[in-house]
Amino acid sequence: MRHPLLSRRRVRVGAAAVTAVVAGTAAFGVGQATAEHSVPRTDKEVPNLTQVQDKIKAYYGDTVTADGQHYASPRSNYAKQVRGITDSARNYLAKAAGKKHHGKPAIVLDMDDTTLLTYNYELQVGFHHTEAAQDKYLASKDMAAVFGMDRLVNWARGKGYEVFFVTGRKEAQRQWSVRNLKNVGYKVPLDRTHVYLKDKKNPPSYLPCGANCTTVQFKSGTRKHIESRGYDIVANFGDQYSDLNGGYADKTFKLPNPMYFLP
Repeated sequence: MRHPLLSRRRVRVGAAAVTAVVAGTAAFGVGQATAEHSVPRTDKEVPNLTQVQDKIKAYYGDTVTADGQHYASPRSNYAKQVRGITDSARNYLAKAAGKKHHGKPAIVLDMDDTTLLTYNYELQVGFHHTEAAQDKYLASKDMAAVFGMDRLVNWARGKGYEVFFVTGRKEAQRQWSVRNLKNVGYKVPLDRTHVYLKDKKNPPSYLPCGANCTTVQFKSGTRKHIESRGYDIVANFGDQYSDLNGGYADKTFKLPNPMYFLP
């Protein structure tokens, strides 16, 4: 039986402290599983699940509304960290805008926890992601924009960058995803030539791995396809290293995410 916080190949907060390390958040000191002991030898190497969740809430500046909804605070350490990344990206893109590219300049972005913040969803499902729970949430609610990313994306579009979204969300979630992006302020083209979702039933011919792509294969293969259309991906944004690995981008920007890890 799988650990209850493991689903859709997502290694979630209770599975191992390495999640927080990969995401760039604080280490948990004594009791953290080390690289030498990837399988903990004793309970002392496993972080306490409740304490990990409390640290995540503190990092996001957990704010609870009267109806029990949890939201991240724009004054949180998470928001401050994201602000530093968006400032760096803006400076880079501003300089790159005046340079010669091997194609039309473009940026590529993931959705969950790169452009849309899943924090409220994660708290609502108790960090126990399932496709059914995600479908139910996306059908009725909008996730907030990741702090400052909507402004960065709209600014980049105004500077002449074409904007593409490449997400591991399934094709059946397209309508909800596009609605969400529009509703929270992403003022960029959101048609099928700009928004790529994972279609296992009818995988595109440009992906040799077909319906069995890993995250890296799907995302890097899609970026390769975008570049084959005459674009130069000047920057690629993601909250997972699997969003960024595989090439086909001049520079990558890693957004923080201590809530789960996608290989």
